Amino acid sequence: MRLYKFIWWSFITLICTVPLVISGAALYLSHNLPSIESIRHIELQIPLRVYSADNKLIAEFGEMRRSPIAYKDIPPNFINALLAAEDDNFKNHYGIDLKSLLRAILELATTGHKQSGGSTITMQVARNYFLSSEQTYIRKAREILLALKLEQELTKEEILELYLNKIFLGYRSYGIEAASQVYYGKSVKELSLAQMATIAGLPKAPSANNPIINPKRSLERRNWILARMHHLGMISKTDYEKAKAEPETAKRHDAIPELAAPYIAEIIRLEMVEKYGDAAYTDGYQVTATISSPLQEAANQALRKGLLEYDKRHGYRGAEQSALPPENWLNTIKEQKSIGYLEPAIVTAIDDQNIIVFTQQNQQETVAWETMKWARPYLSNNSMGPPPKAPKDIVNVGDLIRVQRDQQGTLYFSQIPKAESALVSLNSQTGAVEALVGGFSFDQSNYNRVTQAKRQPGSSFKPFIYSAALDAGFTAASKINDAPIVVEDGSDKKKWKPKNDGNKFLGPISLREGLYRSRNLVTIRLLQSVGIDNTLDYIEKFGFAKESLPPSLSLALGSADVSPMQIARAWTVFASGGYKLYPYVIDEIKDRNNNIIFTAAPPAIPETNQTIAEVSEYKAELIPMEKDDQLKTIPNIAESVIDKRTAYIMNSILQDVIRRGTGTRALVLKRIDLAGKTGTTNDTKDTWFTGYNGDYTTVVWVGFDKPDTLGRREYGGTLALPIWIDFMQVALKDKPNKTMPKPAGIVQLKIDADTGRLASDYSQHTYTEIFKKEDAIKGDNSSGLPMSSDDVAPMELF
Repeated sequence: MRLYKFIWWSFITLICTVPLVISGAALYLSHNLPSIESIRHIELQIPLRVYSADNKLIAEFGEMRRSPIAYKDIPPNFINALLAAEDDNFKNHYGIDLKSLLRAILELATTGHKQSGGSTITMQVARNYFLSSEQTYIRKAREILLALKLEQELTKEEILELYLNKIFLGYRSYGIEAASQVYYGKSVKELSLAQMATIAGLPKAPSANNPIINPKRSLERRNWILARMHHLGMISKTDYEKAKAEPETAKRHDAIPELAAPYIAEIIRLEMVEKYGDAAYTDGYQVTATISSPLQEAANQALRKGLLEYDKRHGYRGAEQSALPPENWLNTIKEQKSIGYLEPAIVTAIDDQNIIVFTQQNQQETVAWETMKWARPYLSNNSMGPPPKAPKDIVNVGDLIRVQRDQQGTLYFSQIPKAESALVSLNSQTGAVEALVGGFSFDQSNYNRVTQAKRQPGSSFKPFIYSAALDAGFTAASKINDAPIVVEDGSDKKKWKPKNDGNKFLGPISLREGLYRSRNLVTIRLLQSVGIDNTLDYIEKFGFAKESLPPSLSLALGSADVSPMQIARAWTVFASGGYKLYPYVIDEIKDRNNNIIFTAAPPAIPETNQTIAEVSEYKAELIPMEKDDQLKTIPNIAESVIDKRTAYIMNSILQDVIRRGTGTRALVLKRIDLAGKTGTTNDTKDTWFTGYNGDYTTVVWVGFDKPDTLGRREYGGTLALPIWIDFMQVALKDKPNKTMPKPAGIVQLKIDADTGRLASDYSQHTYTEIFKKEDAIKGDNSSGLPMSSDDVAPMELF
């Protein structure tokens, strides 16, 4: 009897104690549980994405690929596939599934191992968002309590949306939308039923069930999920059998840019990290660049075409690898990267008219002899060997070479250029970067030659000297002696004897002719007259740091080390009518919720910015590319740094460079609004062309990263200018001529070409010249006699 009472009271005590213990444990464990409300405000890691002005993806930066999707946008079949795979009782339970949980506990107690999962989707949400992944009983208990709270405070739809945007599904993809893009290259909304089932099978084991790594196991998992869907009445038998019969097509789809602009992407990445720190990679910023895809693609094509054409003119340097044995061909070709559209290929056979190559498409393809005839042996940048007579004179079986594929799939024999190039185009009125290419291939070298390379600009620097002379009292008609000059270096008495190209001299010529014919000695004499210090102070207005410019007469020949971006920015002063602009590449920034948090507003040019109602109320906001400018306040109104009339006269002279000077190749564009200047340094180590109209200011540089001669017959007009033309032909297509408006205070006079003075009735050679009103020649000189000094503007011959 006593034993019976003892058992009875023990049973009663146990019944009373267990709830108390459980309640106490629950109270203790729930004390520090996070607020469920906070989950509504949790921000998932979303990578930084960069887009072009016409909304094409340029780049994505971040460790996680994630594209959040709203529950309403998720196909019902995907929800069903997931529930069939993970939690088919999800719609009925309150956060925990007692049956599944007890089964898992029993398996653990009897076998020592967890064989089936007891976690519901709600419990996984609790774990993924709030808890660590450690496997302890306390963590599991907290997970259960959190799951119960989640079910009380959130809807089933909210819980599923949280789950489907958080889970890891392999290959850096987090969430179902990112996974759909990774495995199938399309949105989850576009997936077939079979593809949905494949992705629904990944949460439990993203690696083991991966359709790319383990296709057999993945297929088994997919078909099991489809069968479960049919068993649960989610799909019909017809849909089940059709989906089961569908072959698996998953393959890895990386975030492939829609627009090739890697140098732009890298500039923006650095700008965003500077502005937002490491959060730039995780907070879901969307950046719209200033570039548009048509102009950027034109820049890519023009630069590569120009470098390949130059490379062919100087011969073939040989195979990248030779005598590769056939058994190594497959592995070797897989290891290679395409460089600037040039694909790797291995020569497998040679005959008199073709070579057969093995390509990365795992195919044997033909390269015609006609595409190989250019390949004379390279000897130096100034010489080549004899022309080849057959393919066997150029390649051997087992050679690793490069080929270029056209849109029809035809292969052309090629090689990776040794020379490099840079192209940047700025909006002539705002400074916005319209296109930028920092080299032949970003994959080969991420060195951005537009912003990082410091090279001598040669004659493309001369316009700044001439502009200084015009603002110092010279006119376009001033006569300057194009004759030999000897300059003595005061430090060691060495004598400098600068020369013109071709070592020819024209004698007294006008300032205008001195620039459009690019006469070195005329430029040096102008610099002497204006003064080096005065000229340096003047050139600083164009955005150059004075201390970076050489304080010597060599400045006249472009001996400063400057970047193509610096040259482009400085030339926009001429293109804009005298205003200082700030190059920028970020047009707009949005946060993860698509709210605009930054919009570029460059300094306004009052005469041309017709969208500003009240210029005085305009507020500039900009992320300028020139770092030294970020230390200053960006002005609301663009600063006028040179006289508008000086800019107008310079524009007229620089148009003559194209009409009758070193830039006549640009006449092929058949426009009347183009102005520009070639540049070629000593030994042709750097070649340039800088040109503009009212829309675009574009700079092209060509040279070797390690300075070396490009060849005796190469100049800015043969190397950089053709690239500039190809780009501007696309950029200016269908755009009307945009000529510079004539400012007040400009007059036209007829000038005697022989004397540089006002033409008389007796003048035999005359032309019309433009002047600032105060610099214009006075009187009519109808007698033809020499005029007094009071009747002429300063027009010294020196």
